[in-house]
Amino acid sequence: MTGDLTPPPPVQLCYENVNGSCVKAPYSPGPRLLLYLLFGSGAALAVLGNLLVMTSILHFKQLHSPANLLIASLACADFLVGTTVMPFSMVRSVESCWYFGDSFCKFHTSFDGSFCYCSIFHLSFISIDRYIAVTDPLVYPTRFSVSVSCMCVASSWVLSVIYSFSVFYTEASTKGLEDLVSALSCVGGCQMAVNQSWVLINFLLFFIPMLLMTTVYSKIFLIAKQQARKIESQSNKTAKSSDSYKDRVARRERKAATTLGVAVIAFLISWLPYFIDSVIDAFLGFITPTYVYEILVWIAYYNSALNPLIYAFFYPWFRKAIKLIVTAKVLRQNSSTTNLFLE
Repeated sequence: MTGDLTPPPPVQLCYENVNGSCVKAPYSPGPRLLLYLLFGSGAALAVLGNLLVMTSILHFKQLHSPANLLIASLACADFLVGTTVMPFSMVRSVESCWYFGDSFCKFHTSFDGSFCYCSIFHLSFISIDRYIAVTDPLVYPTRFSVSVSCMCVASSWVLSVIYSFSVFYTEASTKGLEDLVSALSCVGGCQMAVNQSWVLINFLLFFIPMLLMTTVYSKIFLIAKQQARKIESQSNKTAKSSDSYKDRVARRERKAATTLGVAVIAFLISWLPYFIDSVIDAFLGFITPTYVYEILVWIAYYNSALNPLIYAFFYPWFRKAIKLIVTAKVLRQNSSTTNLFLE
């Protein structure tokens, strides 16, 4: 009988010689390597892809426009997710431990929230920009100027950073959860509990802009259909000739709206499961298993790597810009004046 009794495997801790250390739940070497490759490739794609977007827009003069300024700033938010959030979350997800200290844990969580809401606000302003561009493309340049775009960029960053850092650094999000926080606190952990009130506020800050964007893009596509039918129905060649510039501008703006509409849908699909789970979790006593939470978080993170792929698929100018950057042709004199548009 005694021969059948095997001692239980020793409990692994994040910090073996520290009292109150979190329990470590390591993966076996094979899955561990695969997860590092999966998460690491996502972070690398977010960094390199968004760096290409920013470089393209900032370098080529043809891309210096109010709309592209918003896209470059959005790419900056996604780039920062790839540099300041994803690498540390990767270690936490794979090793099941946080090795970067309590202070940086708060910074990391605040960065995470800041860049998420910054993306939401940018996408909201971009949807308004596209609506103006599609409904009245000839008047659009005077209505959405560089100064207006800069105001949108500044307000997106300031509001999102102030909100996220104030919520986590004042510990307002943990009010009423002191017992839970105390029970879950251990050395090597980095999970910020958020109470029901702040979970609802977080969800509304996500849901209301997304509802606005969905409504705006629905109107844009209806208008785009009407414009397309109007252009097709024109039979007078003289009218076509005199209106060709307006038609060409309208067509370009509709295409840009379609591309950014796809980016909004991708953002919605990536982040909505996480926000829904956070609400359910807060009201049902934080029942989400750790592995489910990590899956939802990484689906959301991967959105930062997705936007450059969307631009590369829909924008010929972006593919051309990438080719010029990768082949180092941007180092040539006057490369900033290269014509990137086919039209």
